[in-house]
Amino acid sequence: MSRSRRKLPPADLVVVANRLPVDKVVEDDGSVSFRRSPGGLVSALMPVMKANEGAWIGWPGGTGDDDQLDPFVDDGLQLVPVSLTEDEYAEFYEGFSNATLWPLYHDLVAKPEFHREWWESYVRVNRRFAERAAGVAAENAVVWVQDYQLQLVPQMLRELRPDLRIGFYLHIPFPPGELFSQLPWRRQLLEGLLGADLVGFQRPGAAQNFVRLVRQRVGHRTQRDQVFMPDGRTVTAKAFPISIDVEVFDTLARSEGVERRAAEIRSAVGDNRTIFLGVDRLDYTKGIYARLRAFSELVAEGELRVEDCVFVQVATPSRERVEQYRLMRDDIDRLVGRVNGDHALIGRPAISYLHSSYPQEEMAALYRACDIMVVTPFRDGMNLVAKEYVACRLDETGSLVLSEFAGAAAELRQAYLVNPYDIDGMKAQMLAAYHADEREQRRRMRAMRKTVAEHDVARWASSFLSALDGPEDGVA
Repeated sequence: MSRSRRKLPPADLVVVANRLPVDKVVEDDGSVSFRRSPGGLVSALMPVMKANEGAWIGWPGGTGDDDQLDPFVDDGLQLVPVSLTEDEYAEFYEGFSNATLWPLYHDLVAKPEFHREWWESYVRVNRRFAERAAGVAAENAVVWVQDYQLQLVPQMLRELRPDLRIGFYLHIPFPPGELFSQLPWRRQLLEGLLGADLVGFQRPGAAQNFVRLVRQRVGHRTQRDQVFMPDGRTVTAKAFPISIDVEVFDTLARSEGVERRAAEIRSAVGDNRTIFLGVDRLDYTKGIYARLRAFSELVAEGELRVEDCVFVQVATPSRERVEQYRLMRDDIDRLVGRVNGDHALIGRPAISYLHSSYPQEEMAALYRACDIMVVTPFRDGMNLVAKEYVACRLDETGSLVLSEFAGAAAELRQAYLVNPYDIDGMKAQMLAAYHADEREQRRRMRAMRKTVAEHDVARWASSFLSALDGPEDGVA
């Protein structure tokens, strides 16, 4: 990937995110290079960012002094790194972002922790991002701030640069007032978001929660999706459901390598066995333990036979320094060991558990190989794995078992919807998917593929930027 260093011109479009869209790679000789991170957000924004001399501000990974913190151009994209110290990583990122906000915004699946020093670090890091954006943005530029780690940036940035058009997008759920009000710094976060002209959410209910909280906790006048600010501005809160780069997954699924690998996977588990598949980051919001328990009960009750089916669960390592995540991993390890000890046959495990990260090609092969995708989070802003699976089902077979508490459930209505807290209900829907004939599979999958194809990530980005641009001419 080509990379050059020079003084960068002011950017007409600035994306501010917790991470840069590249991963830093330290070679054996100590030299540093950057590799493009996978993800639909970068692909969707690349054309419009290049057309508008866009810049991306984010943390490059690593802590402490870093000689790679000068802005640089990588493959035509202006990248502006923001540093974090070891303490800031612990307090801002692992602490306030992921041990306070993450569980609070996910319906208290785990108990959030409230520490004043974490909040102070969150404020300090958000200000650093805002100052970086203020220094990079051209006059009257559009700045798009991403996600829960940076909710104070819009207000801070508006104070520094009132000429800017500022958007904010929350990729995770936004909780109802009864939960959000537990946060000691609830008003500060709401006021931080109100620095934006447009605040985007995954679901309409989240936008309504936000507007209601602003009215109750801040006292501004509101009407439907609008907040009327004392300075004369109007802030709009709307839903913009995110999606995937459908073309990338369709192309991958059709490739010879993926097709060959999918056949290898089927052969390895047994060509005649039905493959249930779960693909998640190892996180307590994803409901991994509950779904494996549901599957294991079906096997124990004789509803499913190990000779006929297997559950493949990919659990990507996540936040392994956090005690809560280590305990969850231990619980899942014990469950998988117990189920396989009780029910597996030689060469035929009941559950094939893979605690590892895999490249996109391997995931596409798994999506093609499996028969039933099981996506059952307790709460999820969207869950793009469900859409990735649908995009890879080229022959329109296969079934999707999907939590009704994932944002994707509002779009993928032909999935077998479940309440992930209801083990018996989940078992019933897994059995319904297992016994569905090919005609029923095709009816459901064809409709879901049409939805995903029509609402891809490029359309998501375009619709948000158009709404942020408003009636005036702006980004190309």
